[in-house]
Amino acid sequence: MLSRREHQGATTLQHLWWLYVISESALTQSRVFYGKVGPMPLLRSLFIALSANRPLRRFCEHSAVGTRLSSRFVAGMEMEDALRVAEAVNRQGMAVTLDSLGESVTSEAEAHKSAEVYHHLLDSIAARKLNANISVKLTQMGLEVSPQLAETIAGNLTEHAAELHNFVRIDMEGSPLTQVTLDIVRRLHALPRLRTAIGIVIQAYLYRSQADIEQLLADGIRVRLCKGAYKEPAEVAFPLKADVDQNFIRLSCMLLDSPVYHALATHDEAMIDAAKAFANQNGIDPSRFEFQMLYGVRRDLQRRLVREGYNVRVYVPFGREWYPYFMRRLAERPANLLFLARNFFRF
Repeated sequence: MLSRREHQGATTLQHLWWLYVISESALTQSRVFYGKVGPMPLLRSLFIALSANRPLRRFCEHSAVGTRLSSRFVAGMEMEDALRVAEAVNRQGMAVTLDSLGESVTSEAEAHKSAEVYHHLLDSIAARKLNANISVKLTQMGLEVSPQLAETIAGNLTEHAAELHNFVRIDMEGSPLTQVTLDIVRRLHALPRLRTAIGIVIQAYLYRSQADIEQLLADGIRVRLCKGAYKEPAEVAFPLKADVDQNFIRLSCMLLDSPVYHALATHDEAMIDAAKAFANQNGIDPSRFEFQMLYGVRRDLQRRLVREGYNVRVYVPFGREWYPYFMRRLAERPANLLFLARNFFRF
């Protein structure tokens, strides 16, 4: 039996499911009669807005309903859960990047506490001989408290990773933090002892990303390219999916043409096929790059790429502060909600 609080939360999530069904119906109608897509951008905006909804977040992160709901995309609440998943993914021939969920800490103490989780992760990866590295958000390392604090903590993590011959990927967040994130990564990468141990994420929906990648390539910094999952104004980001897709392909080709090892993070088969075609046409060996995908999304495609001889890395998040991440996954691909509803709700 669900408690009253859990029942209220489940009702909210059922409403989201019905919203998806209605939107899918409207989407079909618009395609049939007008040849254009309307509801999806609105649904994306809804999930991004919900990612900042504190009451729903409190409910979801502290209820059995929410924990069950998150399990498709989140490896578990504890580090040990994520390490077990990493071992299982490695057995399937895929690498892993581990992410301790959390962002926007408000104190130095919280930032250091978050960093400790990552230090333990690095030691555990080495002890278990996992094919895994870590992904870190600078706001989780105190960026909004003090950029210097975040740079010091990120530097210490990268030092630790370098000692263990491992790697730290600095995640990209909303566009107001793009430049400071780039600056910190470039300064840390400029230190010879850290050069091989740090990389960054670039989001294809930002207009500035081509110029950013040109600079990163000149510096020899490893890039993970993704489409982007934050709500951005039209002044800084492409508002249309077709333009984002076109830019993703353009930037992918720039990265593949580089001698540096890069990562293309997408589940979109059109984007993957474009990258494979460019690599084949230009004699780029599959060992020179990797595809990255999210835990719980397109497992069939992950396995297929491995069979075809491509490097695949699975992004495995864990932790109790999973709600913003979860909502951004729904925003990226609202069809995920229908999958969850079919497997969660039993009407």
